[in-house]
Amino acid sequence: MEGNSVGFQRENSSVAASDVLEAIAAGEDIHLVRCQISGTLDLNVLASENSPCSIDNLQLSKKNGVNEIVLRQSFFFNSCTFENDVFFAGSWEQPESLKVVFEKDVLFNSSVFGGQTRFSNAEFKGLAGFDGCTFCRVCSFRKTVFGGRAMFRTVAFEGYGLFNEAVFAGDTRFANSSFSKGVNYTQVRFQNSCDFSAVSSQSKAVPVYKDILFTRKYYGDDESFWRFIKQTCQEAGYYQQAGDCFYLERCAYFWQKFRGLNYEKLSFGQKLLRWIMAVRLLPELTFGRFLFGYGERPVRVLFAGAVIILLCGLFYSSDFAHLAQGVDTKCNLSLFDGLYFSTITFTTLGLGDIYPAGDDWLTRMMTMLESLCGICLITLFVVCLSKRFSRG
Repeated sequence: MEGNSVGFQRENSSVAASDVLEAIAAGEDIHLVRCQISGTLDLNVLASENSPCSIDNLQLSKKNGVNEIVLRQSFFFNSCTFENDVFFAGSWEQPESLKVVFEKDVLFNSSVFGGQTRFSNAEFKGLAGFDGCTFCRVCSFRKTVFGGRAMFRTVAFEGYGLFNEAVFAGDTRFANSSFSKGVNYTQVRFQNSCDFSAVSSQSKAVPVYKDILFTRKYYGDDESFWRFIKQTCQEAGYYQQAGDCFYLERCAYFWQKFRGLNYEKLSFGQKLLRWIMAVRLLPELTFGRFLFGYGERPVRVLFAGAVIILLCGLFYSSDFAHLAQGVDTKCNLSLFDGLYFSTITFTTLGLGDIYPAGDDWLTRMMTMLESLCGICLITLFVVCLSKRFSRG
């Protein structure tokens, strides 16, 4: 059923939650501006057997024990205040007993939710607008599907925020929002671009983000999210976790530089040119990310050093290398002696008991290259350790 052309409209007035429920059951468009909504706005009432409202125009069905309400009208709550709880979901004991589907745009911009707020298991097919809202107590968007854009800009989450297992299919914006008591992003899926710029945490509660998924990871959309988590961990004293988030933030920033702005809108030729120009980022990819790990992966440096020592040791003990002992006494080294010479060359000790033969330019070149690699990798390793242990 299509919503009433006039709808339920109020401005600068006090409205009972029961009146809003009756308008929802009648399929009317909701348009409230600067209103005080008293009482509990609970859609479970409409799905109960003793509903106080007429539900003849309500699209209500029950599948596998789950009540599904499809709302085809639009919702517009601008600068409204909900004095009590707002439930567009099942109870805490049975959160999946009710599923609410919003067919059109839903706007709660600049509204204040004084009680608990639950949109768990709901589905927003259009715009879900919560810009400028204040959630005074727990708000739950657990297992919610945002089919269109999800706008949570400049939102004050004064209670705990639950977004675990939510799906954000469209553009998602949390810019300039703040979390006072923490937030849960466990198993959340961001399928499009997302923005967490200037998001802050007012307490030392570190957001939970286990098994989070960014579908557009190789576009760098997750950079602002990892920066938010990094800053929160840093302030709370979780320096190891902050370092891991710093690494993920830098990886995302690399992909942003690699593709550039508006990559998807470019023609094939422009995209090809972008890829050619991205060759300039090859040193950062090779050394900064894979080898150095942006200063957060010192084990990689040790592993690279061990590989170089092993490969060079195999070369020194082969027939291709010509080494000497004593006064130009050429010798063939065993594998152990080759590894020994490779190690002292890599560490630039230069004991002098074994050295390249004077007429063998290949062995000399190999020892020079290994020495240079040793100097660089040892320096990188020291920098990595200094960065990690001085972060606090």
